[in-house]
Amino acid sequence: MLIGVPKEIKNHEYRVGLTPAGARELIAHGHRVLVEHDAGAGIGLDDALYLAAGAGIAADAAEVFAAAELIVKVKEPQPQECRRLRPGQTLFTYLHLAPDPQQAQLLRDSGATCIAYETVTDDHGGLPLLTPMSEVAGRMAVQEGAHCLQKAAGGSGVLLGGVPGVIPGHVSVIGGGVVGLNAARIAMGMGADVTILDRSLARLKQIDELYGERLNTLYSSVDAIEQQLKLADLVIGAVLVPGAAAPRLVTRTMLQLMKPGSVLVDVAIDQGGCFETSRPTTHESPTYSVDGIIHYCVANMPGGVARTSTFALTNATLPFALALADKGTARALHDDPHLLNGLNIHAGQITHEAVARALEQHYVPARDALQADAA
Repeated sequence: MLIGVPKEIKNHEYRVGLTPAGARELIAHGHRVLVEHDAGAGIGLDDALYLAAGAGIAADAAEVFAAAELIVKVKEPQPQECRRLRPGQTLFTYLHLAPDPQQAQLLRDSGATCIAYETVTDDHGGLPLLTPMSEVAGRMAVQEGAHCLQKAAGGSGVLLGGVPGVIPGHVSVIGGGVVGLNAARIAMGMGADVTILDRSLARLKQIDELYGERLNTLYSSVDAIEQQLKLADLVIGAVLVPGAAAPRLVTRTMLQLMKPGSVLVDVAIDQGGCFETSRPTTHESPTYSVDGIIHYCVANMPGGVARTSTFALTNATLPFALALADKGTARALHDDPHLLNGLNIHAGQITHEAVARALEQHYVPARDALQADAA
């Protein structure tokens, strides 16, 4: 199989879908790899490294999309990339379709098979291809939030860790999953007073057993969120419903409860955001203010630490890319129910129930879509 790796074109996105080591692995399995010129240059993975691994170098993205049977990316395809896809071709990348009807329609129109990293599952009920970037984003959320709290950045001028004689800042993390727990760990490490909210009592118990008195746990309700907004210097939105749009947990009216210059970091922005006032921003222009509250809503947050993120992501995606290449897309999906859960669009049909519900579109079960196509 010919695997194509285009250069990412989203604002300040330097990650790449396949490292030279990954290319070498695929080539060792008898496949061919075609990488767009300078696809990894932004993180020190220049063309010479891919050539040494045995890959070919394409002059531009058009050449990659025209030749490849399997396209391996990082971020959701932009409109011009969607239009380059074709029937019989497989796209393997993050999609985040629930809040993006334009992308969904373009992918349906392409006739391609589109597998989303964020809905691939594992035996433990986890999301193994989302987890690495959730770990990065959770840790970055506190780092970026702490910067936004600086007065020069528009914040209230609070140092999260405080100093002797001055109380530390308060960090409220809404969501106790991978993002939330990683955010809480970094905030605690900086010396902040941290509360994590979740609706799962079992998860709260697990977190309490891990961190004890170092971390406050709170059952998430409207009342609890409102009380935390009054206290918080930094609020991190870390709520995920796999494949679906994120629930809006903080309304604009609720911002009035917050101290001027406080900061909201919405890690759920890829799925539409969990604050009513959230809108996607970029690394070039990451923040804006609503009613005196600073919002950080960068939609590709892990791209800010692109080298670390690339290696963390490709460590997780490579085994699945190898399965798709070795077996072919149809067989790989048939053999692995967890990979099948990643199938969002096939031959013009939406094949993930949560995505279809969010977009208010007809849903066709993934196996039914594949069987109909085979027939």
